[in-house]
Amino acid sequence: MDAVQKLQDFTPSLILLDIEMPRMDGYELATHVRNNERLKNVPIIMITSRTGEKHRQRAMDIGVQEYLGKPYNESELLAYVQDVVK
Repeated sequence: MDAVQKLQDFTPSLILLDIEMPRMDGYELATHVRNNERLKNVPIIMITSRTGEKHRQRAMDIGVQEYLGKPYNESELLAYVQDVVK
């Protein structure tokens, strides 16, 4: 199911997002979320194989709360999740 379509009917507590996705990349989806009045405050954690600083900075400029490179440490992800859903 398309993420944008799913988000029309559902407001998640948190979004875990990759940059590389079919039809719409993670930057586009994060921008869509940040520009949507109902969704703009939903925390986003991006998990991706693109670990370069330019990719991280682009995500942060959009409003992503945390950015993890693959492979990632599960305990680090869980700590980020706990922190952003407080």
